[in-house]
Order: sequence, then C-alpha cells, then structure tokens
Amino acid sequence: MTTKELRRIKIKHRVRKNIFGTTERPRLSVFRSNKQIYAQVIDDLTGKTLAAASSLGIQDKATKKEVAAKVGELIAKKSQEAGVQTVVFDRNGYLYHGRVKELAESARKSGLKF
Repeated sequence: MTTKELRRIKIKHRVRKNIFGTTERPRLSVFRSNKQIYAQVIDDLTGKTLAAASSLGIQDKATKKEVAAKVGELIAKKSQEAGVQTVVFDRNGYLYHGRVKELAESARKSGLKF
C-alpha cells in the first residue's frame, strides 16, 4: 500500500472508534474511488446494510461532483423508504471536501438529518 492509502486507513480507524451506528441512528458511510462513489446506511448493532446507493447506475454525462450529488439524493430517498430519518455521517477517512461534501449536502437537502 502507498503512504496515502495508509494515511486514510489510519484516519478511518481514528474516526470509527468514535462513530457508531445504532438502530435508531444508523451510520451513513461513504466510499470514494477514482471513478465511482458509493454510500450505504449501516446498522452496526446488527451488522446489516439498510440502504445503499452508488454512481454505478448513473449514465449521465456529468462531472464527478454532480454525480455525487445525485447519489446523495438517491441514498436519502432509499433510507427514508427504509424508515431512517437521522444518521451519523462517516466520511471514512476522506476530507469533508469535494465529492464527499456534495454527497452529504445533497442528502441533507433531500431530507436526511445528520
């Protein structure tokens, strides 16, 4: 692994020891690759994913930030269908900037509280 990956994993472990998703307030975890962005709502007590959304199904010609915003709207809609209103945001070691920020803000606009 590169030092950049190791740095992110170190930050991820530091953040995850404080962030924990419960049944009432699950964890919204974001994973970002070079081409795609993924989000899932996880109940850590049971270890189950309640809702998931990704940019894999989006075929629009758009920038990565615009696609991340669409994924944020999609995860908010799917989590509300699953009966989740409030979540704990887990940025997964990434900076709250760019695509991660766009996903979080569009999820907030779509009615998800965190």
